[in-house]
Amino acid sequence: MQLFLRLSLIFLLFVSVAGCYRMRSSNGGAEGTNLTTNRPLNPSDIELPAGYTAEVVASELTFPTDVAFDEAGQVYAIEAGYSYGEEFLEPKLIRVAPGGNKTIVATGELNGPWTGITYHNGNFYVAEGGQKTGGKILKITPEGTISSLVENLPSLGDHHTNGPTIGPDGKLYFGIGTATNSGVVGPDNYNMGWLKRNPDFHDIPCQDITITRQNFTSTHPETKQPMTTGAYQPYGTAVKDGQVIPGAIPCSGAVLRMGADGGTMELVAWGFRNPFGLAFAPNGSLYVTDNGYDERGSRSVWGVGDYLWQVQQGQWYGWPDFAGGLAFNGDRFQTPSKEAPKPILTQHPAKPPHPAATLGVHSSSNGLDFSTSASFGHTGEAFVAQFGDMAPNVGKVMAPVGFKVVRVNVGNGVVTDFAVNKGTKNAPASMLKKGGLERPVAVKFSPDGTALYIVDFGVMHVEDGKTTPQKNTGVIWKVTRTTH
Repeated sequence: MQLFLRLSLIFLLFVSVAGCYRMRSSNGGAEGTNLTTNRPLNPSDIELPAGYTAEVVASELTFPTDVAFDEAGQVYAIEAGYSYGEEFLEPKLIRVAPGGNKTIVATGELNGPWTGITYHNGNFYVAEGGQKTGGKILKITPEGTISSLVENLPSLGDHHTNGPTIGPDGKLYFGIGTATNSGVVGPDNYNMGWLKRNPDFHDIPCQDITITRQNFTSTHPETKQPMTTGAYQPYGTAVKDGQVIPGAIPCSGAVLRMGADGGTMELVAWGFRNPFGLAFAPNGSLYVTDNGYDERGSRSVWGVGDYLWQVQQGQWYGWPDFAGGLAFNGDRFQTPSKEAPKPILTQHPAKPPHPAATLGVHSSSNGLDFSTSASFGHTGEAFVAQFGDMAPNVGKVMAPVGFKVVRVNVGNGVVTDFAVNKGTKNAPASMLKKGGLERPVAVKFSPDGTALYIVDFGVMHVEDGKTTPQKNTGVIWKVTRTTH
């Protein structure tokens, strides 16, 4: 009888927790963001460690995502040309003069977002996300001539072609995100827009895999017909137990490399969900930020943080069956009131490692760079831009997550706030009605390492599932150390 009562109490507690989860409201930063036609800017609204100061380098940018520097230290920025919310514009490479004057150097096609840029041997290299026609790595001359080093990368879905960066070996490294949240195409991808344009698109493994017979039934958002879909398949295509999915290069959720002038693509590592930021540490090790699973879609995954990985050649990092080195073998990652995710692969390519650091759940930890200057401080630590949550679209949160820059000791995984808005709570500036950080998407140190540039994407609002990005609200900030 006592055992029965104990089990009954446990059951009632679970039902209560699940019920509370369904009923409780979300309180994300995107929900509290206030759209404005004139974003106020005030560097003093940013909390920095003692001895550091911030200033505005450029403002009124539309969806900026990264910066680069030429041999003379001249600042260049890219505007993405695309934002979630299905906002398509022409991406741009812009030269930013002292005082904030902007000159367009090159204009791309409606195939954004341009997610990252680097400068090497007299040319710019840009990752084109590929939302309409597939990802590309572009080479842009200082005069603005654009050529493609590679095209048709499989990044038509949720996540894009990211990077790039030049390695110690002189090769060009870049990332490709996954098409889906957790391996299965569903109505959430239709709502994001891409499934309407590319109904046959799905994730591609980097090597042959064998999958279990897990099929997920959903209702097509337009036809209202039931759709049964298996992992690594187009929407509406079921799988059989033991089905082999052929691998290919390029593939989903991977880091690849090639020569700086193009050539054959090589697989560096795979099993990421969205390897967004890539940077080499002073010791030559490659680190990647990885956006964790969301609580959405046919195979929802609950409570997963973003990760910073130290990348090893040939390693598999766990997607779609692990999170942060932990397996989907119980209810640990179960979204309340939904079925816990089960393994998709019958055999895993390797045992995934543990991350170098775990970052905030739904923080959207994106661009990163390493401090190399004792003058700036924190030499050898990674600085990571946290774009901030997109709740409730990605899952519910109790309070805004992200909207700041953190630094990470990659030796012990300790994460410390570096640049965060002043106030009684963590939130984007528009929610706080102040003039600080909105959505940091990238960080980049100046060539001499003495200044940290923060790329602030701008104002983005979420209401009733609709994402609304605000044009002309992007900013580039510069942080320097004034006292030691």
